[in-house]
Amino acid sequence: MTQTHMMPDGRAIAYRHIAGTIAGTGPTIVFLPGYMSDMAGGKASAVFDWAAAGGRACLLLDYSGCGQSAGNFADGTLSRWRDEVIALIEAYVAGPVVLVGSSMGGWLMLLIARAMPGRIAGLVGIAAAPDFTEWGYDSAQKAQLAAGQTVLEPNPYGPEPTPTHAAFWADGQAQLQLDAPIPLDAPVRLLHGIEDADVPPAIGHRLMGALRSGDVQLTLVKGGDHRLSRDEDIALLLRTLASLAD
Repeated sequence: MTQTHMMPDGRAIAYRHIAGTIAGTGPTIVFLPGYMSDMAGGKASAVFDWAAAGGRACLLLDYSGCGQSAGNFADGTLSRWRDEVIALIEAYVAGPVVLVGSSMGGWLMLLIARAMPGRIAGLVGIAAAPDFTEWGYDSAQKAQLAAGQTVLEPNPYGPEPTPTHAAFWADGQAQLQLDAPIPLDAPVRLLHGIEDADVPPAIGHRLMGALRSGDVQLTLVKGGDHRLSRDEDIALLLRTLASLAD
């Protein structure tokens, strides 16, 4: 059942949460969707169903302006969405968490983990896309964004173009992660499709190298695209989660 969490400024954040029903089933799984995605997506739903079937605790949410959450997408930034996730974890989750970040959610999971390192039992990145405001735009697009304009790009997953708003881009440029050591020590598992046309697999290699943790594994998936949503990709994700959550 979808519920609503009210932020102090009145933002209404939609979420789904189940508490673990079996003792010893490990940390709460927190799924972080990608850019313009939501908790109704295939990977989020698969994780939630897997957690429920195993008596595990799980938290899904829609960032403000996305999915069932109120707000204007144009107001969204990494900092804003990071703070929403942290607020929900603090309100509804006791004990450690495993953050699962898909695409942009893989950038958010780093920011959240840095803000609350004592709560992190592990990180799972699915085509994690940290720093895409830097490597994902050409110089002309960056000039537009720096001038306060919105950049529209073709959307391979839907009929409407994908917008990047100036505030999101500016906030992202202030949150770059890959050019300095990332001071996180939890186990990290990175899953990346070799055929990913949106986030180059080289980003996964850069992230693995930047993380301070000595327990980081990057799995390259033959034939996998950016979404990693085939049956075999979902099975890999759930096996990876089980290995961390257990």
